[in-house]
Amino acid sequence: MSSVFEYFKSVGQGVKSLLTGMAVTGKEFVTPKITEQYPENRATLQIPDRFRAELTLKYDAEGHHKCIACGICQMNCPNGTIELKTKMVELPDGKKKRKLDKYMYDLGSCTFCMLCVTTCPQDALEFSNDFEQAVFERDKLVKQLNYRPEPEDPQPAAAKPAAAPSPAAKPAAETTATPKN
Repeated sequence: MSSVFEYFKSVGQGVKSLLTGMAVTGKEFVTPKITEQYPENRATLQIPDRFRAELTLKYDAEGHHKCIACGICQMNCPNGTIELKTKMVELPDGKKKRKLDKYMYDLGSCTFCMLCVTTCPQDALEFSNDFEQAVFERDKLVKQLNYRPEPEDPQPAAAKPAAAPSPAAKPAAETTATPKN
């Protein structure tokens, strides 16, 4: 008797499942469809603010980017989309500093995971929502993000050249510079 009961119980569950699926399908069948008329509606097209399309560097008002070439974004990229090329520059005070030379980004292999943006200590990266990135050749998807020419850093005021020592002071300087026996 219990096997007959189990049989009809499973048939009832199957019919219930079928009707639930058909209700979802029926609802979508009568819902009005919206067709985007792209590219004719570019001016009115609403793209969500959180849409991730292309990685970009942030620039300040003077044209300097915030990137300090630390390489954290490159290390955190799961598939090697980002490649930093750096150079060492000498500062006016004689110290050496690593500076960003090229920031290469491969849009074709990016998974848009946003690990580079969230781990950047300088908040130098962001995703734009410009979704039109179609190209005919894959190598055009590799982009240099720091394409703007970097403005020169302000140089410190040059020290005024010391006045030429008088002839009388010159022998005194020589006598102090000679080692004593």
